[in-house]
Amino acid sequence: MITKRVNWGVVGFLFELCALTLWVGGLIVIIAVVIPAVFNSFGMEPAGRFLRRVFDGYGLMNVGILILLGAIAGIRHRTFGTNSSQMFSVSASEWWLLAGMALVTFSILGVLGPQAVALQEQAFEAIGKEEKDLAYAQFFRLHMVVRALHLLNLGLAASLFIVKLRRVLFRPSLATL
Repeated sequence: MITKRVNWGVVGFLFELCALTLWVGGLIVIIAVVIPAVFNSFGMEPAGRFLRRVFDGYGLMNVGILILLGAIAGIRHRTFGTNSSQMFSVSASEWWLLAGMALVTFSILGVLGPQAVALQEQAFEAIGKEEKDLAYAQFFRLHMVVRALHLLNLGLAASLFIVKLRRVLFRPSLATL
């Protein structure tokens, strides 16, 4: 009788790729499909409130993905170390990319996001034209930074995805080691 063992390195790798696909694909769908559809269907205020909820959900999903990626990287590090000849070892670039993703995510969720929400509410509640224009200017200034951080995070996640794929697709064969 032949017993098959589960290769947990492969399982973890597949979970990581799925999680990174959600991260990257989620933001691309939000930018390319959701934002235009929402702003074309609703007014500025309802669209802004709806998209705030969308990005809150996306941010929480990213926190879950970071926890998953960090846990799997920790298990891989404990099991396979940093030996580059091991396909499932954890490289320094993976750790740096994960740390960058965590820093940017928590900067958005914990610091800049709440500030942007407060400025957005001030803009929505402003009465006079000058007051509304000033409030929107302040909001959009901070919102540009938040958008740039989301795009930076997209780049970091895509880079991590590429690092993982390259490691599997272009690793030296065991015969040459």
